[in-house]
Amino acid sequence: MKVDALTCLTVAAAGLVAMATGGRSSGRRRHKEVFLGENSKFKFGGRIDYKLKKQDSTKTLLIKTEQLLRIEEHDFAMRPGFGGAAIPVGIDVQVESIDSISEVNMDFTMTLYLRHYWKDERLAFQSRNNQSRTFDSRLVKKIWVPDVFFAHSKRSFIHDTTMENIMLRVYPDGNILYSVRVTVTSLCSMDFSSFPLDTQNCSLELESYAYNENDLMLYWKNGNDSLRTDEILLSQFFIEHFQPSSGLAFYSSTGWYNRLFISFILRRHIFFFMLQTYFPTMLMVVLSWVSFWIDRRAVPARVSLGITTVLTMSTIITGVSSSMPQVSYVKAVDIYLWTSFLFVFLSVIEYAAVNYCTTLEEMRKMRRGKLPSTFDASQAMAFDGCFHDNDMELTPFPRVAPGLTSDPLAAPSPQLEPRPSEGTRLRRQRSVRENVDLLLSNSYMIDSYSRLAFPLSYLLFNTIYWSLYS
Repeated sequence: MKVDALTCLTVAAAGLVAMATGGRSSGRRRHKEVFLGENSKFKFGGRIDYKLKKQDSTKTLLIKTEQLLRIEEHDFAMRPGFGGAAIPVGIDVQVESIDSISEVNMDFTMTLYLRHYWKDERLAFQSRNNQSRTFDSRLVKKIWVPDVFFAHSKRSFIHDTTMENIMLRVYPDGNILYSVRVTVTSLCSMDFSSFPLDTQNCSLELESYAYNENDLMLYWKNGNDSLRTDEILLSQFFIEHFQPSSGLAFYSSTGWYNRLFISFILRRHIFFFMLQTYFPTMLMVVLSWVSFWIDRRAVPARVSLGITTVLTMSTIITGVSSSMPQVSYVKAVDIYLWTSFLFVFLSVIEYAAVNYCTTLEEMRKMRRGKLPSTFDASQAMAFDGCFHDNDMELTPFPRVAPGLTSDPLAAPSPQLEPRPSEGTRLRRQRSVRENVDLLLSNSYMIDSYSRLAFPLSYLLFNTIYWSLYS
């Protein structure tokens, strides 16, 4: 009986010890599961297997990023390899769009993805499968990044919807990819001598602000393939060429700096300006010629037509000038507009000359008594197109004196025979005077000549203009 009782006590004690040990073990397991569950839910909202810690440090959630990259152990205010050779920083650009080009402000706005490549061994970490880690803008503020800026830029900003468009990717060997999406407005020195038949060469320039060539070396990572563009369509320009290049910039107080260039050539669409400027101008010039076919005594019709075309040309010139920068040289469009304005203005002056000659002709006839006493010159000049030349007796063209004819059978008068040089000079002077008298006595001939002279002159001007600028 005593043996049986002792055996029962021993079994009971062993059971109590096993229960106590198992309880502590299960408690530890539950504690670990709860610890991992809380951390995983806090960061990712899911349960993460604790075995990942033993497989790959890049997937471990229990180790903070600052501990993995040893950020607290280094001074990231200093560039990598401080005191040694210049750190190479590769640049890769993808142009997303050219948002606007302003002739008035002489600038352009571009949105692009700017990617930097460099190596910082201070950020190297252990990884069994050589996988990188990707971070957002929160880690960028804690490490060293290149201080690249846009030279000659007016405004620039990093997009921040819905978060700042910044990506930082760290590889186990310390290589780093730093990418930002940025919009920049930069200066473009434009030459408008051939506007609107012009091409413009603009460039976006990248440079380190603090580190000269002894500390930082900027270069295109993949040569000409470092610059990539999406399909870009502009309303007023064709993009003919994108070209990356590099150079050096010198500052007297700080030295030489590496500078990268994104150059592109813009060729302007001419069709828009043909519709808005050139075609209306041509029509106004042609419209001013209509007055040559209106009767010279229709004063209200011809004057109103001339003034209307002059004012319309002034409006076109003002509209074009308001959309252009105030440059101190003559543009191609200025030459065309002001020459066309001159043709319109001369058509008004032509009628003024016709009107004046007609008035002199009629006053001369009144003095000679060849007009009826009831004829009112002012009413005739204001009559609207129904008074014709055959209603008046016009003086015929004066006959040339017999002594000035070139008839070889006529015997010259010895008293009137001048020296050859003087006779030639007198004949030329008389010929010009006679031509002037012909125009004064027959003012309608000015309109007849203008109907041919004005269109031919304007056609010649257009031929020369488009052959020079197109």
